[in-house]
Amino acid sequence: MIKCLAYICIEAVDLKKTQWFYCDVLGFTKKFDFIKDGVQLGFYLKINESNFIEVFKAGENRENREAPQRPRIKHFCLEVEDIDAIEKQLTENGIKTRGKKIGADNSWQIWCKDPTGINMEFHQYTEVSSQITGENWHCELVE
Repeated sequence: MIKCLAYICIEAVDLKKTQWFYCDVLGFTKKFDFIKDGVQLGFYLKINESNFIEVFKAGENRENREAPQRPRIKHFCLEVEDIDAIEKQLTENGIKTRGKKIGADNSWQIWCKDPTGINMEFHQYTEVSSQITGENWHCELVE
């Protein structure tokens, strides 16, 4: 019954910096803006034909009128075709990464933070990735 994850919603303190990161650095397309009384409250980013990221200015949504003390999403992951290319794109734009490595699930990964402070993971699956093989993996959680 469920087709896919449609979108995630993040709160951003700085809409322009957040748009720069997701559009200029990562190459997403802004699909539309959220405007109320002539003021931009946020925007919708297109990842692909059916996946999006919704961005609202912190404190502007109905759920929470105050800016968050820390990001509300622990992290999210975006699948990429070329892990080396995304690492280059991030570093050329001044985005600090933790460097490319093979994760416990046997997938290539790179981590960074977006302008809102949310941890982002970029994944490139391998032939032996747990997501492909279904094999269990074991690791210690790191906070």
